[in-house]
Amino acid sequence: MPYIVKIMPNLRTRATHRKLPPPRREQSVAVLAYDGVNTFELGMAVEVFGLTDMGRDWYRLVVCTEHPGRPLAANNGIRIAADDGLKTLARANTIIVPGWSHIEHVPSATLLDTLRRAHQQGVRIASICSGVFILAAAGLLDGRRATAHWAQAELLSSRYPAVNVDPNVLYVDDGDIMSSAGRAAGLDLCLHIVRRDYGAEIANRVAQRLVVPPHREGGQAQYIPQPVRKAEGDALASVFAWAQHHLDQDLAIDRLASRAGMSRRTFIRRFEEATGMSPGDWVAQARVSRARELLEATQLPIEDIAVATGFGSAEALRHHFRQRIRTSPMRYRTAFQVSGRMGVGEDR
Repeated sequence: MPYIVKIMPNLRTRATHRKLPPPRREQSVAVLAYDGVNTFELGMAVEVFGLTDMGRDWYRLVVCTEHPGRPLAANNGIRIAADDGLKTLARANTIIVPGWSHIEHVPSATLLDTLRRAHQQGVRIASICSGVFILAAAGLLDGRRATAHWAQAELLSSRYPAVNVDPNVLYVDDGDIMSSAGRAAGLDLCLHIVRRDYGAEIANRVAQRLVVPPHREGGQAQYIPQPVRKAEGDALASVFAWAQHHLDQDLAIDRLASRAGMSRRTFIRRFEEATGMSPGDWVAQARVSRARELLEATQLPIEDIAVATGFGSAEALRHHFRQRIRTSPMRYRTAFQVSGRMGVGEDR
């Protein structure tokens, strides 16, 4: 059962809009292009990591291909030309592998060897949608958890049985190897990478620029089993927005259902269809996400953060944090605390 707080004061915080610092080391991102690459996925990676007005501490972006200068045929007939080759790809801090339309083929030995050597040298590699088949072909996912589009998950699992395929999540962060599900989930993964490198405030700023939700946890379900009728969709959207701004209050199911104008039973069913999780899980996740932001961007004591996010006590916050983030709030703050350091876009 989720931990629910019935009555809670509204605690104001001071530093939620503070600029966040650059990552600890210069970040370069290489996006891989090839014949059959999905232009949507290629484009979203270029858009996120290639923003031109985030300051000189932002990522250095390059698009690489096995055959520089040769026009590539994307999945929809668009021609793409990239001037950088695989040597540049291997020198990046992060490699993004968009999906491709030839999953029945094995990529070239040269490309697979480049990805293996880059990973051995500490390069972080992330795939979007069917790009996971390239990572699997390179052996980078053997013995590791990964995800794929739900329609391709069974094929990935049968073709590469050493991979622990989870078809029920948006993306998987396994440290130095990441994978995302369907195409739009690739955008969630890109924003997750920004959050890891620069913190929640900068990731939210990028999301606002793109006019997309700031962050969806990787554990959310990939798709909606049944369509949500427009009237109910509007009602649920209103509840989501209200709850996000009242995490410190009583968010019991009966109260949320009342705000949506639904019976408890209908609300739970439609909520799960829309989000892939129960209302209690969604509330706990939203509270943990807000706690992460406060841990990163403020000096508030853990007890105050627990109150501000509706957990009520530091003990309850620690429980949910360990359950979802696999660490304690204090260790998370130590790793991501950014107070007093220069933010992206600031001059030295």
